Amino acid sequence: MGRHPEVVWAQRSDKVFLTVELPDAKNPVVKFEPDGKFLFSATVGSEDQPYEIILDLFGKVNTESSKVSVGSRNILCIAQKNETGWWKRLLSSEGKPPPYVKVDWNKWVDEDEEKESKLDNFDMGGMNDYSSYDAGEDEADSDDEGMLYDDLKFM
Repeated sequence: MGRHPEVVWAQRSDKVFLTVELPDAKNPVVKFEPDGKFLFSATVGSEDQPYEIILDLFGKVNTESSKVSVGSRNILCIAQKNETGWWKRLLSSEGKPPPYVKVDWNKWVDEDEEKESKLDNFDMGGMNDYSSYDAGEDEADSDDEGMLYDDLKFM
């Protein structure tokens, strides 16, 4: 079993922002399951140290509408909620979340302030369409290394 990367999160009534803080991640694999399970794995460093995380989210998500963007410092995932509404917490289990799961105060807004939020109209047009992206072996060796979607793989 690998180490756990830090994950920060925020929400809106229709989506959840999950940012995996893992600089220089290689071969990231991201998967949302309809029942609300979030899976992530990648390697880091010259020794390819494995990092992985499995989170059981509070509610169900629409896997086809969810998006992922890979940058050099982090992986931003936007999960579309199946049902519009604010979740009480990120994870389905009650109690204190694991130490590697934290609130993303940069994206956080309170429920009653959602309409005023700058991220309320967040443009996901430049992000990867989660339902159809599959980085093959050939893409990982392209001249576009370091680009937004470099080395992204889906299960």
